[in-house]
Amino acid sequence: MDRNVSWNPPADSGISVRFIETNGLTFEVAEAGAKESSGNHLALCLHGFPELNYSWRHQIASLVAKGYRVWAPNLRGYGATDRPGDMREYALNRLTQDVADLIDASGASKVTLIAHDWGGAIAWMFAIQKLRPLERLIVMNLPHPKVFQREAKKWRQLKRSWYIYFFQLPRLPEMLLGRKNGTAIGGLFEKTSSRPERFGPEVQRIYNEASARPGALTAMVNYYRALRYSKADALGDGMVDIPALLIWGEDDIALGIHCTEGTEEWVRNLTLKRLRGISHWVQQDAPDEVNAILSEWLPQAE
Repeated sequence: MDRNVSWNPPADSGISVRFIETNGLTFEVAEAGAKESSGNHLALCLHGFPELNYSWRHQIASLVAKGYRVWAPNLRGYGATDRPGDMREYALNRLTQDVADLIDASGASKVTLIAHDWGGAIAWMFAIQKLRPLERLIVMNLPHPKVFQREAKKWRQLKRSWYIYFFQLPRLPEMLLGRKNGTAIGGLFEKTSSRPERFGPEVQRIYNEASARPGALTAMVNYYRALRYSKADALGDGMVDIPALLIWGEDDIALGIHCTEGTEEWVRNLTLKRLRGISHWVQQDAPDEVNAILSEWLPQAE
């Protein structure tokens, strides 16, 4: 496995990258806020598809300022994190167990889970199944699974979700995502962002180089392919009983705004913040707005 880091944070950022071994896997983790200065409340940040822990670069310092110790791992298959070859290894039960293993490895006494896109799917399931205690949950542009089950039956969302079915095909998705000399991934962010200037050449380079690593694109697409192995009863009643914040960029081309409606049926202590004119890549498109929401909603860590 290539252990060259995916992202070298600026020297003055307070962020470092290290490799953490858990239950049979090694994760590439960006971290900030030492135990001694930030207490032992971990903010664990889960990225989405086709991102990296780099997608949290604008939030990490803000979280540390609130007193949190921050870990932002590259999820399995991404960057320099281990990449299992078997598609079944990307099923949701494996992904949620990764979160539990990282929490155990951190030694944190309190955990707040922060997630976007695919990371959000993992975070919702983790909170529903209560695999480890959480203080709070923050999800960005990924609906509660019960809400998505409802919306996926309607044409308004089904037409937006075409890529999920496309990704079930063998090899072709990797060929298309790897086209243009490996620059398609970076270009995808720029083309679908509401603030494309946020995804300039250097940002695109980091994403492009990570996706060009051997086996990376297949691993990334395998998250979708492995959905068929998710157990129908894994959701249970779908209830989330901790305070939860849902941040939503309204100009999301993949997930309609209807995916936010009715969430309170399963999340009684819910705060919803919608950002008009902001794309799916909400924390990268609108870092100042997102950081202000986080700062207001999150208590000072103890």
